[in-house]
Amino acid sequence: MKYISWNVNGIRACVKKGFLDYFYAQDADIFAIQETKCQAGQVELDLPGYYQYWNYAEKKGYSGTAVFTKKQPLHVHYGVGDHETEREGRIITLEYEDFYFVNVYTPNAQRDLARLAYRLQWEEELREYLIVLQQKKPVVYCGDLNVAHTALDLKNAKSNEGNSGCTVEERDKMSQLLAAGFIDTFRHKYPQATDRYSWWSYMNKVRERNIGWRIDYFIVSASLQAHIKEAEMHDMVLGSDHCPIYLIVEREKSI
Repeated sequence: MKYISWNVNGIRACVKKGFLDYFYAQDADIFAIQETKCQAGQVELDLPGYYQYWNYAEKKGYSGTAVFTKKQPLHVHYGVGDHETEREGRIITLEYEDFYFVNVYTPNAQRDLARLAYRLQWEEELREYLIVLQQKKPVVYCGDLNVAHTALDLKNAKSNEGNSGCTVEERDKMSQLLAAGFIDTFRHKYPQATDRYSWWSYMNKVRERNIGWRIDYFIVSASLQAHIKEAEMHDMVLGSDHCPIYLIVEREKSI
């Protein structure tokens, strides 16, 4: 199975920059996007052969997630745990016969860390949610997780220590998730890789010089480890300040 995740930083703008060409060329089984920045009825995507599931933020032009899938899931859930909705449109869970697919746009702690406490509580609730799902069947968890987990995951690690996405607290939450039986698929395949990023500032020539951060992830249950065939970035694909990332998993049973 082929999975793709992409923070499009506004799907309407991304469509004008080649989103559909990339989408059709990839022919993914499941394609997840984050930061859609739209409301119901503001964009219509013609995606033959795909079911579409959208989670819109209440605030216009903000946040939002969507998943496009070739096979209709058994169930779709928006939010975490018993919450059927959440105001910022950040989570969609698709349940299939033999796994869960969870698409997430993690809240940013903000430049002055004003939202760090909220972010850490979010991480606690999400980890518990994923653990509960994993007790039932394997989990494929993806999205813009807004954290560079280790110094290998951003260009200027030392000077960014303590900044949003690079705080000890945020990194520790990622470590706790992985310790709970999950795998960072890119690091599993490329444990010492450097200069591999998924996000670059729009500042002048930052992307050209590859001064970036790896903050987009595919994280899977450890039970899927032997089935991970590839986990990489399409870092030459433009259209957003993030690039798409992809995961290929071979399973004994497919959806």
